[in-house]
Amino acid sequence: MITNALTIGLVAAQTATMTPVATVSQDLRAPDGTAIVEVAADCSGAATRVVGQTGGQLLSASAQSSGGQTICVITVLVPGNGNDRPKKVTVSVPQ
Repeated sequence: MITNALTIGLVAAQTATMTPVATVSQDLRAPDGTAIVEVAADCSGAATRVVGQTGGQLLSASAQSSGGQTICVITVLVPGNGNDRPKKVTVSVPQ
């Protein structure tokens, strides 16, 4: 339980210090001249949910594009039962 709170706290601290990334490029314009904005995906919320649901420890969180949709791939280390070894679990969360 302490590990989960620590992990969630670390994710929250990282999120708080992150600067949202949005850029407008002169090259990315719609036919009517409207600027197209590229925004970096943020998977911290998805990571926090997966850690809370699994009771695991966050190993990694990354954004990937799949079929034109952004998904967050979250990997956690879930404690084993009794003397069982911990399991690495990877979950894909649509954005």
